[in-house]
Amino acid sequence: MILQQQKVLITGGSGALGRGVTPLILASGATVTVPYIVEAEADLLFKQLDPQGQERLTCVPCDLLDETSVAQMIQDMGRVDAVIHLVGGFAWCRIDEMAYADWQKQFDLNLHTAFLVCKYALKVMRQQGYGRIVTVGTRAATQPGGHLGAYAAAKAGVLALTGAIADENKGLDVTANSVLPAVIDTPQNRKDMGDQDAHRWVKPESLGQVILFLASPAARDLRGAQIPVYGNF
Repeated sequence: MILQQQKVLITGGSGALGRGVTPLILASGATVTVPYIVEAEADLLFKQLDPQGQERLTCVPCDLLDETSVAQMIQDMGRVDAVIHLVGGFAWCRIDEMAYADWQKQFDLNLHTAFLVCKYALKVMRQQGYGRIVTVGTRAATQPGGHLGAYAAAKAGVLALTGAIADENKGLDVTANSVLPAVIDTPQNRKDMGDQDAHRWVKPESLGQVILFLASPAARDLRGAQIPVYGNF
């Protein structure tokens, strides 16, 4: 129960990755807030939990690209011991064929949401003298490949943001670190990519164990780390 009595914000906590990570965080004793856009996803997450998990989960409607909504959500939490930022989006497109609007969307989903959530969580964490921020990058952020330009660039921005936060909070018990997964074994990825290599992909629950440690008090000496979680690739 390494997060017992801790209050944790998990963005994207009701999505495909979140439904693997959020139950682990709840099982560790945390009280969890999950913002959502799609109510059906929040309902699905709630139903998969045991009664104890349900009691410690709060799902709130929130547009993470609306600064006022983000600020209000974090204010309503009161204390924020950890932020686990899972929200993101993926696009597969060659640069010369990509619409500018789609390029912007990648930065909105991956980077701008991270900025707003971290900005307001850090105000609370610095005041209380404690906090953990965990962001999700990608292997492509450090090893970009074709058709991944927008996604890789946006996630590289997430890594830079996380590193800056880590540096700005030296001397405090406030840390920021990133995980860099390769392909995550989600239903959507199996649909898009086929499942012939799925046994080599990263399971959400496996990635969740790494995230759990980084979100815990035990990770106080890790700052600005970019931890590769590549599965069997």
